[in-house]
Amino acid sequence: MKETKFIFITGGVLSSLGKGLAASSLGALLKARGLSVTIQKLDPYINVDPGTMNPTQHGEVFVTDDGAETDLDLGHYERFLGISLSQRNNYTSGSIYNSVITKERRGDYLGGTVQVIPHITDEIKLAICSLAEHHPDVAIVEIGGTVGDIESQPFLEAIRQLRGDLGKERCLYIHLTLVPYLQATGEHKTKPTQHSVKELRSIGIQPDMIICRCEKSVSPDLKRKIALFCDVDVDAVFSSVDVDQVYKVPLAFYEEGLDQKVAIMLRLPAKNPNLSPWRDLVYALDNPQGETTIGIVGKYVELKEAYKSLHEALVHGGVANAVKINLKYVNSEDITEETVDGFLADLDGILVPGGFGGRGIEGKIRTAGYARENQIPFFGICLGMQCAVIEFARAVVGLTAANSEEFDSASPDKVIYLMTEWFDHRRNATVSRNYDCDKGGTMRLGAYPCLLADGSLCYRAYRQKQISERHRHRFEFNNAYRDVLEKAGMRFSGVSPDQSLVEVVELPDHPWFLGCQFHPEFKSTPMAPHPLFQDFIKAARATRDGRVKQQASYGSPVLR
Repeated sequence: MKETKFIFITGGVLSSLGKGLAASSLGALLKARGLSVTIQKLDPYINVDPGTMNPTQHGEVFVTDDGAETDLDLGHYERFLGISLSQRNNYTSGSIYNSVITKERRGDYLGGTVQVIPHITDEIKLAICSLAEHHPDVAIVEIGGTVGDIESQPFLEAIRQLRGDLGKERCLYIHLTLVPYLQATGEHKTKPTQHSVKELRSIGIQPDMIICRCEKSVSPDLKRKIALFCDVDVDAVFSSVDVDQVYKVPLAFYEEGLDQKVAIMLRLPAKNPNLSPWRDLVYALDNPQGETTIGIVGKYVELKEAYKSLHEALVHGGVANAVKINLKYVNSEDITEETVDGFLADLDGILVPGGFGGRGIEGKIRTAGYARENQIPFFGICLGMQCAVIEFARAVVGLTAANSEEFDSASPDKVIYLMTEWFDHRRNATVSRNYDCDKGGTMRLGAYPCLLADGSLCYRAYRQKQISERHRHRFEFNNAYRDVLEKAGMRFSGVSPDQSLVEVVELPDHPWFLGCQFHPEFKSTPMAPHPLFQDFIKAARATRDGRVKQQASYGSPVLR
């Protein structure tokens, strides 16, 4: 039976250098060689998972099919590799320590003194080695944080030990580091890289390869200098130059020869990668046949990473329609009756994403109303769907005090409410929820089935009767209001198999108005754009084309 080879990716100098993209791109290249690849993120923060963290601190929370709330890098992994990941693909210090403490309370350590070494490091090694259970050819493991951080030390010690446990021929260390370019002197500086590698070597890890994140490509002379001072092969030093589109990174790494060097060092099959899909994708991105402007109205707009999967899914929808996507982020707190037209009038499509809490909620509700009234394509995701329901109940049905229980527990018309008991089809059991309990355990998380109504927007997009999509929310549509909203013109086009949970709402008398309780962005990839995003962008492009034609007929300048 084949033995899985492990690639460990660490980072130095500073955070946010792009370890996740580097790991994803390398994985994509190895997969293009015909190898089976899995991937894992180890995060040093103490939170058990990022589910309770504010997106403005750590970016979006990505959700897997099995309901794991994970780091946003897992979104990169799934998009680049086209695979479905799970809880085992993301661990934090908090989850590792939690597991060890649970074992200690059970008496698993037979009364021994529990320590970082060996107990914490052994638990980390178990998490890493679990990747080999299904015998992939390669497992890529990204260590979060920066070498030198106190939080990362147990993870680094664990991967140091693994080379001794598994053998040198099965482990490869890649270090991603910054090589800054000084405009004043017109040269790259290697000292930060030298110090970062020195820090890594001080804990017993000698990198086999170095990836230099830089604004401009590192020269051969500079690569030789880095190789000399960092004790690596000259042909094991690579540039990772800034690009205008993340999907160009695999091709850039291929031109540098990164995957070839990895294959040589790990003795992997020397098969040339099939990169035609990636080249076709990059060509489509660089040669759009048109453009369209989409407004994202949310409350985390100061950090675009908070909507990373959403951003990428819109790009994928643009590729499917051969258009460039211009994104306009709008803070929902700025949307009022007086300002809404100024913010939204020039948009071809409007999207209201998910979120938690009441801040900016009235702006999102008004946004849904503006899109409904002005026939602008609208896509509401999770909370965005709930806002569309609230707005429709208020403005069309006449329930002027309609609201969500999340924002107004005293509302006489809670059209969105906390369903305290519901049937979980995955567990084949009834689940009870209590809002006051552990916030990490009160949500409907992961993939659930949904039945689509014939002739609906969503059915035309998916072209199938039953779908499965990922959820992350606490509150549900209140079925007590289903009849009255349906009679007023809202269509409930997607429901759970037992009809108890509303998953999709639409307005049939609108060019394109759809809200879904799930998060379709988590399942969109550049090679397989999500059906709903494809159709949303198609509708937005039609809106733009109509505006351009109308402007031309009046002899006015073309919009934007």
